[in-house]
Amino acid sequence: MPQLAPTPTPAQIKRWRQYLADEIAEGAVYRELANNRTGEERLILLGLAEAETRHEEHWRGLLGENAAKTTAPSLRRTMLRFLARHFGSVFVLALAQRAEGNSPYAADTDATRQMAADELVHEEVVRGLATRGRNRLSGNFRAAVFGANDGLVSNLALVMGIGATGVATSMVLFSGIAGLLAGALSMAAGEYVSVRSQRELLDASKPTEVTLAAAPDLDLDANELVLVYKARGMSDEDAAHRAAERMGMYSCDCNPSTSLRSELAEIADTEEHEEIGSAMGAASASFCFFASGAVIPILPFIFGMSGTPAILLSAALVGIALLVTGGVVGLLSGASPTKRGLRQLAIGLGAAAVTYVLGLFFGTSVA
Repeated sequence: MPQLAPTPTPAQIKRWRQYLADEIAEGAVYRELANNRTGEERLILLGLAEAETRHEEHWRGLLGENAAKTTAPSLRRTMLRFLARHFGSVFVLALAQRAEGNSPYAADTDATRQMAADELVHEEVVRGLATRGRNRLSGNFRAAVFGANDGLVSNLALVMGIGATGVATSMVLFSGIAGLLAGALSMAAGEYVSVRSQRELLDASKPTEVTLAAAPDLDLDANELVLVYKARGMSDEDAAHRAAERMGMYSCDCNPSTSLRSELAEIADTEEHEEIGSAMGAASASFCFFASGAVIPILPFIFGMSGTPAILLSAALVGIALLVTGGVVGLLSGASPTKRGLRQLAIGLGAAAVTYVLGLFFGTSVA
């Protein structure tokens, strides 16, 4: 006589309903993201949504008639779906990556080993999709984050250091404005030179097209042409294959990795240098975000506050901004936004505290 399955406990039913609601929400997130994409990325996201449907069926099967009563998905999944529907950005993929990485299935005996393995694979798939978006924005995003953080910390340190000396409020405000302009211009110029120089360095290192069409007419033998490809890191065999093809000795595609089409693809792939960003884009982002960060510490002084209350409010406003910027970086990198935010806060306020103490010392000395 077949053994009946044990009756699930209320705690199990509650947990399974939550799992089911979250799986439905995750599938919806991937479908919403797929609506904003085309080609390969769309197919990958739809494949993830289909996998979540398999997981849904597992929990429906365990719940049986208890599946009729539904529960709301977790706040994280609800927020993810809202963001996916209205934005569909790399932020959503980064959040989805973190959600997949925190799956409870590995420690839950009611979930199958295949489901736990699926979640690990899903995290890697989402990580790959998120990496594409990170590469597209990493250059200018790096300049934006560094610019905002530097503006917040450097101008707060300047304002607190000057304010601690006991000078007039107008002097503190003037110093803050001067620090904003000087820092923003310096950051923009530095980013422009840095990114421009890096792109020029990569362009100088990129293989030229001289061997693509001109090889049959060059005044050199195949052995010399072999050296060109060996210098690019090819093995002896692959270099000889490529040289013979360029010299017109044969046109077979015996080794596709060394074919003419492969070389053309390599050249096309390196033209954009997406991960670096543009020099003007990085400079503009750095200027704007440094200025937007540097204006926060002087807001209390702009609105007429002075003395210790103005300094304390300035530090509080900067603290909130540091938590936000740190949290954003944490989200995009797939790490804990709380830890990254607290790290930014500790570094920023720590630097400002040092200058404040120095300001008190020199202010007392002058008096």
